[in-house]
Amino acid sequence: MTGQRELRPPHDPETEVTAPPSPTATERTAIERPVWVPTQRSIDQARITHFARYVAEHYDVQPESYEELWRWSVTDLDAFWTAVADFFDVPWTDRPSRTLVPGRMPGTQWFPGGTTNYVSQVFRHSTGTAVIARNELGESTSLTWPQLRTAVASFAATLRANGVIAGDRVVGYMPDIAEAVIAFLATASIGAIWAGCAQDLAVPSAAERLAQLDPAVLVFATGHHHRGRFVDRTDAARALAARMPALRLQVVVPRGPFQDPVPAGPDGVRQITWSEAVADEAELEVTPVPFDHPFWVLFSSGTTGVPKGIVHGHGGVLLEQLKSAALHTDLRHTDRFFWYTTLNWMMWNARNAGLLTGAAIVCFDGTPTATSLWNVAAAERVTALGVSPSYLELTRNAGVRPAQDFDLSALRFLGSTGSVLSPHTHRWIADELGPDVMVGSTSGGTDVVSAFVGSVPTVPIHAGELSVRCLGVDLQAWTDAGEPVVDGVGDLVVVKPMPSMPVRFWNDPDGERYRAAYFNAFEGVWRHGDWITLTSRGSVIVHGRSDATLNRHGIRMGSSDIYRAVESLGEVEEALVVGVEEPDGGYWMPLFVVLQDNAPLTEELRQRILAVVRDEVSPRHVPDEVIAAPGVPHTRTGKKVEVPIKKILAGLTDGVIADDTLDRPELIDFYRLVGASRRNTPPSGT
Repeated sequence: MTGQRELRPPHDPETEVTAPPSPTATERTAIERPVWVPTQRSIDQARITHFARYVAEHYDVQPESYEELWRWSVTDLDAFWTAVADFFDVPWTDRPSRTLVPGRMPGTQWFPGGTTNYVSQVFRHSTGTAVIARNELGESTSLTWPQLRTAVASFAATLRANGVIAGDRVVGYMPDIAEAVIAFLATASIGAIWAGCAQDLAVPSAAERLAQLDPAVLVFATGHHHRGRFVDRTDAARALAARMPALRLQVVVPRGPFQDPVPAGPDGVRQITWSEAVADEAELEVTPVPFDHPFWVLFSSGTTGVPKGIVHGHGGVLLEQLKSAALHTDLRHTDRFFWYTTLNWMMWNARNAGLLTGAAIVCFDGTPTATSLWNVAAAERVTALGVSPSYLELTRNAGVRPAQDFDLSALRFLGSTGSVLSPHTHRWIADELGPDVMVGSTSGGTDVVSAFVGSVPTVPIHAGELSVRCLGVDLQAWTDAGEPVVDGVGDLVVVKPMPSMPVRFWNDPDGERYRAAYFNAFEGVWRHGDWITLTSRGSVIVHGRSDATLNRHGIRMGSSDIYRAVESLGEVEEALVVGVEEPDGGYWMPLFVVLQDNAPLTEELRQRILAVVRDEVSPRHVPDEVIAAPGVPHTRTGKKVEVPIKKILAGLTDGVIADDTLDRPELIDFYRLVGASRRNTPPSGT
């Protein structure tokens, strides 16, 4: 499994409506030389290699490369997902009658008749460290597997004693701490449904998410750490509880200086402390549930409306995350897995999937400064670390040299997700960490709580590319006409079902909102909303969200292509580009740049910015204006908020975006002023 064969789905170039951009200079460099190449030893030891051998022994296929294994995995879904379940010995209570009942998406039935529970797989592991919890003050605690099991069993018994049954909702308003992991596992063990929010979300935004579930239990911490101080969230949690009329139990996790006394909860709601909730010893009782029984509810970002509640099932998540964690990230019981995240982001759920493999997971309550996450990785001897591209750029811009400034000798994998990882940053961090550390980018979503494309430890990685389509994911790039395109730009679509696709949306009884979200563009095909290039060697380049696509003179362009070029200039810290349709039929495409040390935007620098876009991308990508900005707002997961900024520049104000979904909401006023100035000034013939 050392290479990949050329993959060319049939397509007719004359019918393609998307004009593929010319390769940029950085993309040409990426094509010429990988940033990481697996050694024969790493290939031989990889869990995906063992899986391929298992497949060869038990099925009528002999995959000699990753590409061949992937092709089999999407050609014979029945055999592939059966192999995954059998290879990992999924703990069935009742064995399913078959693997899947074929049908058009949505509506595929997976493993009908089968009952299991995600938590049964977690607690197959019993020795060593299970959870490490660290804060930004450097304080660290850990739980062994027996200690984790005891805590989960005790908390589950408390839930049962308070009348919580399968299907009830338990929600958390907490930082990324061990208690959140325990509460989640305990909830799942009895067949109840989990959902969580981080405490940096204000009460209205947290309530938009959690209150719509009518939860029976709220678990909250009295505060969290942020930039060296402890932030009291007790009053916020009480205000949140007041918006939950069905609440009957409140569990308080006292932290920091706000530990005693704990204020009383709402009238009629029983309140206990965390120590009381886990005080009584109990045996862990895991309730078997059907394969598609609701497991948790995750939420859309909320940047374009009320967050949608996305419901996933026990079995689909179990299989998908076993595959991702063990086969793609190559996790095993000897690993320590840390992905910086909060409870708002699906990476919290994906990070917890390390427990499925027996790896120790690392929680972190704190702020991702240029050094803090590297500190955690060094102190806890992390072997697999995950961050965002914006964090890597923050590190680079601060002059931090991770491999020189920190002891990262245990690290063997660095993952990146949340936004597009530029070739420039990708090559920089790969060079910094050296050939023994695999730097792999992934792209997927909350929608499937997994990745569509990513990496494996058996295939070389090129800068700015995601090296493989994930096993079991029949991903293609399609034109607007629904034609597959290779080495050109198209919409990311998935043409066959995945087990972890949502069971349903919350409060969507007829499935209309679910179908509208993914299946309206192409009948029976999942359209994700990302704009990608699928290369002839099977790798993927992500160009950004298709709803933020630039469309000048009928030619669609990806914003990330411009970012790659502009952010390679040393003076530019970050960039944001949007295309605004104007009332007179015009199209305005401004480029906002954040300059290092708030330096002035000189005419000489402006011309160099325009030149690098022209030379590194194409003349049609050159923006109409270059505007110095005080900053670029992001979602809490690090994504640039292109669509809301586009709407604000166009003059929309009401309900465009909630301030507390942003990392720097104060920046919005700047973009409002720019938009107002533009609308009051006639265009100058750009």
